[in-house]
Amino acid sequence: MKVATDFLEGKVILIDKPLTWSSFQAVNKLKYILKRKYDLPKKFKIGHAGTLDPLATGLLIICTGKFTKKITEIQAQTKEYIGTIVLGATTPSYDLETEVNATFPTVHISEALILETTKQFLGEIDQKPPVFSAIKKDGKRLYEHARAGEEVEIQARKTTIYEFEITRIQLPEVDFRVKCSKGTYIRSLAYDFGLALQSGGYLSMLRRTKIGDYDVKNAVSPTDFEKEINDEK
Repeated sequence: MKVATDFLEGKVILIDKPLTWSSFQAVNKLKYILKRKYDLPKKFKIGHAGTLDPLATGLLIICTGKFTKKITEIQAQTKEYIGTIVLGATTPSYDLETEVNATFPTVHISEALILETTKQFLGEIDQKPPVFSAIKKDGKRLYEHARAGEEVEIQARKTTIYEFEITRIQLPEVDFRVKCSKGTYIRSLAYDFGLALQSGGYLSMLRRTKIGDYDVKNAVSPTDFEKEINDEK
């Protein structure tokens, strides 16, 4: 049986974040559930170890109490994702948050070319974060600049792709699995992959499956977490 001190001393909770939820919403939901059930103090510590975009699903690690000190360490671990890239078009956000703004030919794209092109992205690469991201520039988040129609110069940063496997090709869709370092933007990878194929690309689906040894197979939805907590005697 779980008690209030368990969560104050610290727990690592694996949540399978639903589509359209922000990571912040998921943390707030758990905070509400736990405070209501266990009458925890107002300043009860809880936070997540690595943001997932609202249009992404999958593993969100939430730490409570003293374990919030582990967040930086967990965030630094290798991440694994599966997803779908749509070739032949781009969007300003590099995903489905915004409408298609340009289309490109795909007739020249073969399975062999796709598989060969993945090799360009293995190892340490330079990557520009999407303009629709939460990184701060001049005191404002990039997506705030983007939504205001402001042009912003974005610096490329180093990131590492350990594995990049194509798991299905059914043009214009390409499914993939990628294992990467902290700070990698899979939306940018989708955009750059389209560019490398002399076409366009955007992310239509993304699911985080692993962070270090933590696996989404062991995660629960916020609804199931709430049911588990409320069923505790």
